[in-house]
Amino acid sequence: MRLSLSAPARPPKVKRIMVSTSRRSLNGPPQTSIWQRRLWGLRFLFQPLETIEARRKAYGDDYRVSQPDAKPPLVYFSSPQALEAIFTAKPEQLSAGQGNQILKELIGEHGLVLLEGAAHQQQRQLLMPPFHGDRMRSYAQVIGHITAKVISAWKIGTAFAVRPAMQSISLQVILRAVFGLEEGQRYEQLRQTMSRMLDGFGSPLGAMFLFYPFLQKEWGWSPWGKFLQRRQQVDALLYAEIRDRYHQPDNGRTDILALLMAARDPEGHPMSAVELRDELITLLFAGHETTASALAWALYWLVSLPDVQTKLLAEIEALGAGADPMAIARLPYLQAVCQETLRLYPIALSAFPRIVKQPIDIAGYPLEPGTVIMPSIYLAHHRESVYPEPKQFRPERFLERQYSPYEYLPFGGGDRRCIGAAFALFEMKLVLYGIMSKFELSLVNSRPVRPIRRGITVSPSDHLSLRVTGIRHDHRA
Repeated sequence: MRLSLSAPARPPKVKRIMVSTSRRSLNGPPQTSIWQRRLWGLRFLFQPLETIEARRKAYGDDYRVSQPDAKPPLVYFSSPQALEAIFTAKPEQLSAGQGNQILKELIGEHGLVLLEGAAHQQQRQLLMPPFHGDRMRSYAQVIGHITAKVISAWKIGTAFAVRPAMQSISLQVILRAVFGLEEGQRYEQLRQTMSRMLDGFGSPLGAMFLFYPFLQKEWGWSPWGKFLQRRQQVDALLYAEIRDRYHQPDNGRTDILALLMAARDPEGHPMSAVELRDELITLLFAGHETTASALAWALYWLVSLPDVQTKLLAEIEALGAGADPMAIARLPYLQAVCQETLRLYPIALSAFPRIVKQPIDIAGYPLEPGTVIMPSIYLAHHRESVYPEPKQFRPERFLERQYSPYEYLPFGGGDRRCIGAAFALFEMKLVLYGIMSKFELSLVNSRPVRPIRRGITVSPSDHLSLRVTGIRHDHRA
């Protein structure tokens, strides 16, 4: 769970790479035993950043992960030239939906990320408007209300686990935006059941069930069996809401479910209940897990780095009392904090994989059909030539220059760029404003926090906790 966070009206030009007449060979690991390959796979699950960085150090910016003669080959690209070629390729050259089959068990086969061609474009055009424009102002009240409700329990001396608290906010926001659900029994059931289902993948061990299909055994006592039970519970709630909407239509509703139910395909047919379910679960999955992790990282950096916190608080204070949400969203340093948060530890390490459909050259490398392409967001964000001292959290870099969509891509790129980017950034800003303008916070544990795998994403550990040390004068009162 997009409009480029730093893209100007006309993005800086990146030199286009034409089809090369010289054929280059991708570097990668030599022929190894199946056990060595499995060990590398496990290392990627448990230490994803270390594995990616070790490979780049050994093989360069663009490299293959697969064995020399493996079919299909798997290659990583992170140079701006390669990323531009990937994100501007024609649909008949690269397939994105086929590369996301790892998500099929979670979100179904009719969700936006798995659709291809005209179906994908039609659904994307349908879903884009609710996350942009005038509707953002109506979402601001929802975000502010839910943030205030969640943090109202925090008192001086209170310690709280950061990511679960941020997940509570982001999940409730997306339930209101997507379903228009008011607080009640179904709202609460869906909130709790959805959290439990996703928490099953909240560790490297849990993520193994997504990456290794042979572990997906339907035993009631197994982790996969528990996931299936929770998925069934979520599905029952979603189908019940869809059924109630069919029986009690309300033309005045403006939530995303109402929009989807009113949509018709070119032949005039509405979406089926299964198609609605898959699209809703896709939005729920993509729309809150990612934002929750990004908010947790932002709070960690703000509390860990006093200079950054001081600059942000000065900007917030200068805004004055009764700040309009749109004015908050325009604060330049707050924007830079969010941008740097998403640069340093992007929630998705790679953009959606692409599968080569026709022979194509990427940055001079000839790729054959079937090749799996991984556009690496993390490696692109840690290029020393683009981001000096890339391991340092320094929001000022986004005030000093603008980056192209092939240098800065926290929400992916091309026609698969996340449709909720503007919404996610808007939510981040309002939640951070609500928390930082009210509370003085400190780390419960001063040890550095490293990312851990959470399903197909990375996030700070649930062990990251903050303590309320003071209440700020509420200048909004």
